[in-house]
Amino acid sequence: MAMTEKIKILLVKKNMKTTNLAQLLNTNPSNIYNKFKRNNFSEKDLERIAAVLGCKFEGSFVMEDGDKI
Repeated sequence: MAMTEKIKILLVKKNMKTTNLAQLLNTNPSNIYNKFKRNNFSEKDLERIAAVLGCKFEGSFVMEDGDKI
């Protein structure tokens, strides 16, 4: 599964939209959409996304209930 898909699943589980994620990351939604389109996320990006969404990144996202995406 592509990282873009994993992030989108995480957003659904958190009841958030891409625009909400962009706000939390202090960036423009177009920057996030471009990264989604290219599936171009650095490990630092992924760690930051996990931090603002309140989960851990271990090569996957780990939800509070232990569910991994």
